[in-house]
Amino acid sequence: MKFNEFNLSAALLAEIEKAGFVEASPIQEQTIPLALEGKDVIGQAQTGTGKTAAFGLPTLEKIDVDNTVIQALVIAPTRELAVQSQEELFRFGRSKGVKVRSVYGGSSIEKQIKALKSGAHIVVGTPGRLLDLIKRKALKLDHIETLILDEADEMLNMGFLEDIEAIISRVPETRQTLLFSATMPEAIKRIGVQFMKEPEHVKIAAKELTTDLVDQYYIRVKEGEKFDTMTRLMDVEQPELAIVFGRTKRRVDELTRGLKIRGFRAEGIHGDLDQNKRLRVLRDFKNGNLDVLVATDVAARGLDISGVTHVYNYDIPQDPESYVHRIGRTGRAGKTGQSITFVSPNEMGYLQIIENLTKKRMKGMKPATAEEAFQAKKQVALKKIERDFEDEKIRTNFEKFGKDARKLAAEFTPEELAMYILSLTVQDPDSLPEVEIAREKPLPFKPSGGGFGGKGKGGRGNGRRGDQRRDRNRRDDREGGRRDRNRRDDREGGRRDFKRKSNKNSRDFEGKGNKRPHRTSNEKKNGFVIRNKGDK
Repeated sequence: MKFNEFNLSAALLAEIEKAGFVEASPIQEQTIPLALEGKDVIGQAQTGTGKTAAFGLPTLEKIDVDNTVIQALVIAPTRELAVQSQEELFRFGRSKGVKVRSVYGGSSIEKQIKALKSGAHIVVGTPGRLLDLIKRKALKLDHIETLILDEADEMLNMGFLEDIEAIISRVPETRQTLLFSATMPEAIKRIGVQFMKEPEHVKIAAKELTTDLVDQYYIRVKEGEKFDTMTRLMDVEQPELAIVFGRTKRRVDELTRGLKIRGFRAEGIHGDLDQNKRLRVLRDFKNGNLDVLVATDVAARGLDISGVTHVYNYDIPQDPESYVHRIGRTGRAGKTGQSITFVSPNEMGYLQIIENLTKKRMKGMKPATAEEAFQAKKQVALKKIERDFEDEKIRTNFEKFGKDARKLAAEFTPEELAMYILSLTVQDPDSLPEVEIAREKPLPFKPSGGGFGGKGKGGRGNGRRGDQRRDRNRRDDREGGRRDRNRRDDREGGRRDFKRKSNKNSRDFEGKGNKRPHRTSNEKKNGFVIRNKGDK
């Protein structure tokens, strides 16, 4: 179905045409007519299917630009998604004159209050910041006609349920509610029952969650060998643009520093990063000033960057749907991409869970050797030298060194001079600084079925040993746990760090006369050690 077949105004259609859109996606085709009729809608579809336009176009159509009050509210799980939705809504509503503001944690609340005072028809925001603004009486929801919950399952996973309910309770009951979610857990269904009026359920089946344009590989490797394995592979593959995913904020910081030391142009993003720096990093990555972007799952949510050739999963995600989101950063616009997941032996069960979801098996990949990485870097250096010799601007500078060059040519052979140039250009693998990345708490053991233990040369471990029972109270310290109910911040969904877990999780050390585990030194606690080879 084409967009001009919907009952949309000429102003909206002009912006849609300007953006190059002609055919509506399945979620748009089924949702837009229902939303234009004023019905409540639950839309179930994967990320990247055009959900923003599905709720945005009918919402923009209803906006009365002559009325200066806030008429629509979009609640999003992360600031990245909030900014992206705000930009898309602004783009579609520009000709009509719709004012769209975004509010989120990590940026000045005073500036956001000032922006709201200057006028807004639509506000897009994260739950914590929206509540803060409501409490300060800076955000008035009395005239809201349309409420949108975007990626509701993600907000639920991040512990925002109470915040969402608190916000909804302040919105007029006469509103229209549009809820979008990739999955439909019971808590999401309860929101539909409690806060929506006879909602229409639109479900778009995902025939294939991962594209054929992405070649998916895994490398089975010990935790302590991951970093060297990954950097050697990068040296061999020479990705144009790569994203590395880490499970925690600390991991992202350590990987970023380590990659820089190994000579990669890398920067990291996570929830503790200042918003201005975050935007600067993303701009540099998009413009090709960076080779590698290191990110957490939450920070990378909603990123739309073309040209990403490789995705490296340094940590395998516990949630298989996060894997789908990760590798969806590559293989776009008809271009091929590659994803490589590094899996420790005790995490092989999670690999099978991901494959069960995606209906695709990852191919095993042999780690690159230090010699292969060295040879690859030499080839890169040789090609650069060849390109430089073809560059007339560089060749014009040769004359400045003519006398000195002739002197060197008389003292040394051409082969010796060439070897010296290469030695300056290519790092010797034996002289690379050693980088140690701190160990993260491993994922809970997952059996992959079949009755075998998690061992075996090159195989996928199966079964659970009797002494490896699942502790149902355990929470991993990846960015994905529940929030403290009293906290209202937006930091990576407000999840707690493993070291701050409740006392019930440390009950094994209480009442038994046991001492707490010996704490590591500051060096190990910081998790980042640089040594030269031979200094061990």
